[in-house]
Amino acid sequence: MTDEVRQPVPRRLWPLWTVFVVVILLLGCGLPALLVVQVIREGDARTTISRAGASASDDPATAVARGLSDRITAQLHRQSAALLAGDRAGYLAIADPASHKDLRRRFAALRELKVTGWRAEPSGLPAPITGKPGEWRLLVRFQYCFVTPNCRPSPVLIGTRWRENGDQPRMLAMEESKSVETGTRPWEISELAVAVGARTIVATTPALRGKLPGLLTQAEAAAKVADGYAVTGSPPDRYRIFYAGRTEWQRWYGGERPEWTGGYAVTVGGGHHEVVLNAEGLTSNGTDDLLRHELTHAASLPERGYPGKADWWLVEGLAEFAGSGGQAIDRYEGIADVRKLVRGGWDGKLEGVNPADDASAERVAGSYGVGYLAVRHLVDRYGPLRMLTFFKTVVHDRRSLDAAAEKAFGEQWSTLHDECVAYIRATVA
Repeated sequence: MTDEVRQPVPRRLWPLWTVFVVVILLLGCGLPALLVVQVIREGDARTTISRAGASASDDPATAVARGLSDRITAQLHRQSAALLAGDRAGYLAIADPASHKDLRRRFAALRELKVTGWRAEPSGLPAPITGKPGEWRLLVRFQYCFVTPNCRPSPVLIGTRWRENGDQPRMLAMEESKSVETGTRPWEISELAVAVGARTIVATTPALRGKLPGLLTQAEAAAKVADGYAVTGSPPDRYRIFYAGRTEWQRWYGGERPEWTGGYAVTVGGGHHEVVLNAEGLTSNGTDDLLRHELTHAASLPERGYPGKADWWLVEGLAEFAGSGGQAIDRYEGIADVRKLVRGGWDGKLEGVNPADDASAERVAGSYGVGYLAVRHLVDRYGPLRMLTFFKTVVHDRRSLDAAAEKAFGEQWSTLHDECVAYIRATVA
């Protein structure tokens, strides 16, 4: 989004831009065998620390780094336990006063989000900071749970900086994660106000706090719909939703979305997708549709992402079908834009119908509408359960459309594809 003043935009002009984390990049970060710290749930401050000591083959510099890593890990354990206990003074106690402002904001945001799990695991060994004797940088893999104890935690890799201080090194700074895959989490950089429901947690900035009651009601209703699209049978423990103002939209999860984006879902690992909505331009009705759309992504998509652009129509079509709320086709907001796309020279292929980042709003809405109508045709003909089997086979199992069509429908995909296209053309004729 730019800083221009914009009129409210219909939901169809604000479809999803989905960003997926390659979680294996986080999971593959090297974890030193000599140190494991676990502080997972409130009321459980037990820590397991295995101290294997320096290897006989270590050079002196590596031995020093290993020893420092051991001491930093103990400090991280103290900080983690304090966070889970709601002890802000204890959380700050390991850190240099110059870092307290940032750490107080993080502490407050995580407590607002009802953090129930927090684990810190050093990734590799600390490295000396050039030109700053006695100062070190260490990558730390934090894993977190919100609201639900014992969830599958979501990981994030964050750089930390330390100063030697005997047995208790001092934290100088906790950096922003800025990962290539996901960008910075909201709780790292923003003050948050939060509302929690039975199936959702909704967070925004203090300036937009007044929106929370309505957003929570809408999110809870959308979650009931999205739960029905959990193709693996296990919906998220809580749907995590962040409502972004103008500044936050540009910063949370890296910003830089296509201009037509109204919301997106980021896979953050642990079976979770965190959903972000752009507060600018959303009407109440548009928010309902968009929440159903985005939460359906969170329920239906695998955490490693989907195979590629060839299946975009299927991924977005299912979310649009859920987002439409069961309304009649002639009430679907994008139907006029589908008509323009079809009459404007569409090649009649579902593969490749996805819009470019700089596409016009009409072209975007038409593309999403094509996916919606194709999925709707398959649901109308075969029923929702067989449609979800088809989706799971393609998106989760990563089998071909031909194999999925045979498995779910007992038909050749080429035949079904042509039927879907004929249905789309007839619907908008």
